[in-house]
Amino acid sequence: MAVSPATHASLTDLAGLEELHVLVLAGGLSYERDVSLRSGRRVLDALRAVGVEAELRDADVALLPALAADPPDAVVIALHGATGEDGSLRGVLDLCGVPYVGCDARASRLAWDKPSAKAVLREAGIPTPDWVALPHDRFSELGAVAVLDRIVDRLGLPLMIKPAQGGSGLGAAVVREAGSLPAAMVGCFAYDQTALVERYVPGMDVAVSVIDLGEGPQSLPPVEIVPRNGVYDYAARYTAGRTTWHAPARLDQETTERVAQVAVAAHGALGLRDLSRVDLIVDAAGQPHVLEVNVSPGMTETSLLPLAVQAAGLDFGRLLGSLVNRAAARRR
Repeated sequence: MAVSPATHASLTDLAGLEELHVLVLAGGLSYERDVSLRSGRRVLDALRAVGVEAELRDADVALLPALAADPPDAVVIALHGATGEDGSLRGVLDLCGVPYVGCDARASRLAWDKPSAKAVLREAGIPTPDWVALPHDRFSELGAVAVLDRIVDRLGLPLMIKPAQGGSGLGAAVVREAGSLPAAMVGCFAYDQTALVERYVPGMDVAVSVIDLGEGPQSLPPVEIVPRNGVYDYAARYTAGRTTWHAPARLDQETTERVAQVAVAAHGALGLRDLSRVDLIVDAAGQPHVLEVNVSPGMTETSLLPLAVQAAGLDFGRLLGSLVNRAAARRR
């Protein structure tokens, strides 16, 4: 379901927003700290532009005393990596009685663990590439060569290797030859103790952001991702000139609608709330395959959700303001 006229109208009704005290959490101790700080600063600027009293704070030892001394009306989580996406921080905010934008702790934990999320998507009939999750201990105990041989026999080549828990393309690699697989696994294990080995599906990289402002989840225009080196890794995501984006994606109307339906279905199957970003591959036949779902999407100048917001003709600050209002209303 694409963005409805009601959603456009809701962005003009921000009554009471200037009375809210909002905390934007950014930074953390994950590999994605720098990206998170950039996201947080952009969110902060966008909220202040629509009159919100917002401040930026790290998720450190000073956070809980600050929440107790001056509880915010709502929190925007701009933390990436485990700190913002594994559900633990959301659980702590729940304990403190502080509402936040985004899904609850349970759904966040589920989406954060890619093998678990893929199992839920597959059970719901949502297409996702075949995979195997391989912990480092099993990889060593069973013999690396034998395990890798079985993986290639089962899934074929090429393969996509990535951490089972992680983001921003860190530790991810495309393996086109069996001889390259051991090095890719070692690189992946540097970021996580479990590797997700996935059948590589050639096609168009597309990201679909999903928002819910009270009328149910709706998709923003899909964003097409064209990395210069063919792989959307960390450098391609955050280095100027490494990637070209097309918003909306260069898809025909039928495929665009199909991609949107799959993204909204994935958002619902994982029990998400407020916003998410669904990463997909659209194959040569126009069929979408869900790769992963992000519950704390990047908000930087090269991030995909802000590009989709712009393509939809929405104001980024007003969208964030509406989500903040929605979160604050949950406590009221």
